[in-house]
Amino acid sequence: MSRKGNRDDNAVSESFFATLKTELGERFEAIEVFDNGTRRRSAIGHQSPSAFERRAAG
Repeated sequence: MSRKGNRDDNAVSESFFATLKTELGERFEAIEVFDNGTRRRSAIGHQSPSAFERRAAG
């Protein structure tokens, strides 16, 4: 994780994820969409982002 005031801390992880996206292509996108849409988050009341957005919209 990045420390305050150190812009280079995140460079290694950004490079890793860029390589991962390039090599896995569509498979990575499917994992990212599934995980980000269905995994529950404590910051939004232990619900998935999809459920949270549906609730906020309706």
